[in-house]
Amino acid sequence: MNPDFIQLKTIEGDLKLSHKKSDYGVTVSTKEFVFHKPHVNYHFRLEDIVSIVPFEAKGRRTVSIENRSRDAVEYASASAGGDQYRIYVKAATMHNRSGLFPIGAMQFVIPIHSKLLKVIGEYSGMSAF
Repeated sequence: MNPDFIQLKTIEGDLKLSHKKSDYGVTVSTKEFVFHKPHVNYHFRLEDIVSIVPFEAKGRRTVSIENRSRDAVEYASASAGGDQYRIYVKAATMHNRSGLFPIGAMQFVIPIHSKLLKVIGEYSGMSAF
């Protein structure tokens, strides 16, 4: 685990799953999803998830942030192995060492294990078709 991760003080709902790797981590409760990166956490409520769709990395191997109009996109490392998904949320909050900041709509591209996808679907009310 990377020592630069910011510790969570609180999370809404009951903790269901938390997992951290060297370059990113995820924490899921019955009400919230937290995407951890070194020096920053992104919090969003499960009810704010608009969509989760499979994502093809197309050779991207580095971490980057891209801004397009009003939406920000956060990429985790696109390592081989593990299915990647694009999560679009209508509202998110960024937590860095300077505090908490609402950032509005955002897209996250991260590897999501099937167990995590099942937990997100169960508590967000979303289902695959």
